Amino acid sequence: MRALLISGDRSGAGKTIVTLAIAGLLAQESAVQTYKVAMDYIDASYLAGITGRPSYNLDTFVQTPKETAGLFAYGAKDAEFGIVEGVRGLYEGIDALTDVGSTASVAKQFDLPVILVIQARSITRSAAALVKGFAAFDPHIRIAGVILNNVMGERHISKAKLAIEHYCGIPVLGAVPRRPEMELTMRHLGLVPYREGADNAEFQERINCITGVIGGYVDIDRIRSVAEERTPAGNDVTRMLEERPEPEKTVAVAYDGAFNFYYGEQTAVLESLGARIVYFSPLCDRLPEADGYIFGGGYPEQFAEKLATNAAMQEAVLETAKNEVPIYAECGGLMYLTRSITLEGGWQGREKPLSCRMCGVFPGNTRIPVKRTLGYVTGMAHLPCGEFAFRGHEFHYSDIVMDAGVSYAYRLSRGAGIAGGCDGAFVHRTLGSYVHLMPISSREMFGSFFGLASRP
Repeated sequence: MRALLISGDRSGAGKTIVTLAIAGLLAQESAVQTYKVAMDYIDASYLAGITGRPSYNLDTFVQTPKETAGLFAYGAKDAEFGIVEGVRGLYEGIDALTDVGSTASVAKQFDLPVILVIQARSITRSAAALVKGFAAFDPHIRIAGVILNNVMGERHISKAKLAIEHYCGIPVLGAVPRRPEMELTMRHLGLVPYREGADNAEFQERINCITGVIGGYVDIDRIRSVAEERTPAGNDVTRMLEERPEPEKTVAVAYDGAFNFYYGEQTAVLESLGARIVYFSPLCDRLPEADGYIFGGGYPEQFAEKLATNAAMQEAVLETAKNEVPIYAECGGLMYLTRSITLEGGWQGREKPLSCRMCGVFPGNTRIPVKRTLGYVTGMAHLPCGEFAFRGHEFHYSDIVMDAGVSYAYRLSRGAGIAGGCDGAFVHRTLGSYVHLMPISSREMFGSFFGLASRP
């Protein structure tokens, strides 16, 4: 596999649409494996959608080096090109003095050549100073090319390109003009998930437009030449992900427009533990029979009224919980398992508040929007099946007020959780939290929670 990494000089530089276009262009002729730095679902969903292969997340704060390397190797099987999309600016990490959790840490771990996307609006010669600073900041980072974004006209491009190549000795591989059709549909939490828009013809046309436009302004052959041979050797984590023992139990996973925030390796992790996976839609299906259930994150607030109309699903979920069947829910899934979701007046143009009935597994009510909660989380899970240290991420604009006396299985040493550093509401055998966990890093906990055999 020949691989490269695409980063931005900052959030909003345009690295997502540039990466999406490059992955799509390469995938027209080659098998392309994509990866996303950090615990991001939405960018990864686009990359998976345009290449036809699951996209995997690499996070050097949540994952151990062995897990990151093992997942990189697992994805590389049968791939000709590997493209890693960065997060925020190249050097942004968990703190100011280390690169843990940053795009740079992934670039260094795999010695990947970096293509730097520059927000070049209103700068020309200063773009060279910016690139030179990024190149000199860490001698272990190799910036192999630059793509200018948001440029205006040939004179702008010519001056910025000449300055960068003269002062930095780094080639400019493309310059993308400022055009309104380049904007992906936005939501209050960011991009619309690919799964939600995949059946919409206008949405698909916009994706095709972005790929086509950027394809006309980047040198895809030179980008191919930047990629370097990085076929990784597998390790114990790779071999674990490749295991497919005879299924012992069935785990049903909620997957539709409302619930689609899942990491690419989740299926492999569960199947390696002996699970058979089935998918269902809380929006329109009946609850399938299974030995355990997963309700992932997503945007239940966008579908609150439709979710409320599927009373048969809600009643079945509540009955299943009372029957002590294991149910695991994250963020949007947690919201769905509360008594109600209230959409506040003024939210997305709504004149009056609207309260929609949910499942009622947890004795609490959800409201949205509230102040944004965003960041890494660390803590300990205290469950009947065992105690587990974990690292994860939380990102939400909702708030849940639980009744007094609710039990919490998570004690956080970092992060907000549901209330006062407590998370992981636990009722019957149902666990719901704002924390998003990477399955590869929490495999033992998931195996124990669902009663699946633990394999090293």
